[in-house]
Amino acid sequence: MSKFWQDRSVLITGCTGLLGSWMTQELIARGARVVGLVRDWIPQSRLFTEGLSNQITTVYGSIEDLGTLERAINEYEVDTVFHLAAQTIVGVANREPLGTFEANIKGTWNILEACRRVGGVSRIVVASSDKAYGDQEILPYDEQTPLQGEHPYDVSKSCADLLCRTYYVTYQLPVCITRCGNFYGGGDLNFNRIVPDTIRSTLRDKSIVIRSDGTYVRDYFYVKDGVLAYLHLAEQMDRPEILGEAFNFSNELQISVLELVHKILKLMNKPHLEPTILNQAQNEIKHQYLSAEKARKLLNWRSQYDLNDALLETIQWYKTFLESAPA
Repeated sequence: MSKFWQDRSVLITGCTGLLGSWMTQELIARGARVVGLVRDWIPQSRLFTEGLSNQITTVYGSIEDLGTLERAINEYEVDTVFHLAAQTIVGVANREPLGTFEANIKGTWNILEACRRVGGVSRIVVASSDKAYGDQEILPYDEQTPLQGEHPYDVSKSCADLLCRTYYVTYQLPVCITRCGNFYGGGDLNFNRIVPDTIRSTLRDKSIVIRSDGTYVRDYFYVKDGVLAYLHLAEQMDRPEILGEAFNFSNELQISVLELVHKILKLMNKPHLEPTILNQAQNEIKHQYLSAEKARKLLNWRSQYDLNDALLETIQWYKTFLESAPA
């Protein structure tokens, strides 16, 4: 394994989240000095259940607070920032747009401005989303697709992307943007998401409930693949042509909600549990998936996990988690 991350000071915002907790674990394993920004104490987060919080420096505060970010970057002489913190649930965004804009737009300009003011940060990777593209006719989305979010969550990501670009162009801040689809994997405690909800319902012998009509196509990306993609990108950021760029990361599989549910049911040997389809989804895009050609060509990146293996690992994680959780 390369020594790239050895003793490097890395700030992770959103380290209690799905991607953040796996990122923290991987960076600890690679010898980095991790500084984690924690807003809420979430006892079931992998950050705490796996003992990761004992191996990092914790800064308590929120991304809406510029002063906290400046102090953390300055005091811990941060070299690399992974900005993962965001309000990520579409339903919450629709109910509370202002909180979503505060977290996702102001939070992004705060992290960029804190890095600009303090100086010394050599690379910043900001998590955007395939939702930043909005609803487009031409599929798959590549990085030339316009940023045209229309609903609150999507708009917040379109804006965050543009802020990154402006800080690169105007201030030469060393920033890159990642756009991924729907992350899944062990440790996702948002059971309103399709993968954890399907696994939990199946383990309990209940029929899974699908909010949409089941035909929505999404890009599902295994969280461990995501971590490796982010680290790979950051390691490439000594190359000037990479800076200021956005990269789609995807295993480029197009799969509908219903196909994914049936795949999980089959892997769990419970194909008899037919899903209940509500067909109630609103303000959601029907078809979204990404081209990762730019990452393949420019970064020499490849997805490391196939869907079946990743789902089997995920199922096993939830089995263990739900068996040990109090009833």
